[in-house]
Amino acid sequence: MKTIDLENHFITPTWQQALATNPGFPRVDKDRGLGFTEDAWMPLAATGVDQKLADLGDYRLGLMDAAGVDYAILSLTSPGAEQFAVEVGKKVAKDANDFLAAVMKKYPDRIGGFASLAPKDPEWSAAELERCVKQLGFKGWNTHSNFGDSYLDEKQYWPILAMAEKLGVPIYLHPAVPMIKELNEFGIVLSGPTMGFGIDVTYCFMRMIVRGVFDEYPDLKIIMGHLGEGLPFLVDRVNRAWMQKHETPNPGFGPGPKEVAGYYLKKNLWVTTSGNYLPAALYCTRDSIGMYKILLGTDFPYEDMKDCMDYLRSVQLTSDEAYALFEGNAKALGF
Repeated sequence: MKTIDLENHFITPTWQQALATNPGFPRVDKDRGLGFTEDAWMPLAATGVDQKLADLGDYRLGLMDAAGVDYAILSLTSPGAEQFAVEVGKKVAKDANDFLAAVMKKYPDRIGGFASLAPKDPEWSAAELERCVKQLGFKGWNTHSNFGDSYLDEKQYWPILAMAEKLGVPIYLHPAVPMIKELNEFGIVLSGPTMGFGIDVTYCFMRMIVRGVFDEYPDLKIIMGHLGEGLPFLVDRVNRAWMQKHETPNPGFGPGPKEVAGYYLKKNLWVTTSGNYLPAALYCTRDSIGMYKILLGTDFPYEDMKDCMDYLRSVQLTSDEAYALFEGNAKALGF
């Protein structure tokens, strides 16, 4: 059985330079660390901006071997290219794609890739996604739950969604520091992985439902880490108001989705195991959206690859479920 890791991050020198010279956010400050917003700073020692992210050769492959990860789909780490001004973002994204393509060519049996895009130029991004898939062999697009001033569901981004559906490739929806001010007032301690990340990415996915994204693009595939950030637990909860006819969006957003929210959770959402090591959470996800929707994700280097693999091999799964988790579900999505 082959193990395919769908959340494994990297950086490039161009990304590092963009952070070091960005007059706004995100940016790096030698005293404060990595700043996502004025209220959300993370110490550089906690960001993984070191050999673990920068090395895409023997060091990373050695860690994969030690953990038992056969194949890793790499994605540019957060903050992504979409967080920069559009022309800088395009430079960061294209450089990351070409950089990763060279690594994939060197290690074709070990490394694959998600594209980076600069969605605030949606036409450029749609064309770049097509190039990455058709010419470079990438398997999807890794993006973030907000772009600093907007969300993925907004109609200016639909050309990119249309291209992803046309190409048949998934979008990995990675968390970002929330745009919501109240979620940032305590700083990174609540706006980051502890709480804010999860809230923002689930809010983004629910916006996509309400906006009608999945009615317009019914074959669109979204992957979320951390076992779906709690959405599998909420399948019935998010259905109640729809079933009771209590909720419709504001008129400017159209009529709302054609189906109850849980329909899209089960149809259009896949999840990875990254950074959620509670067996009850895994079993809840399996029972609510199906074992065929759960994929391996280690969230390297923010989580330890070996810790993730040791945990997953310890949980009670049938041989068919284990195959689905480690290999089968990823292959069914085209990885």
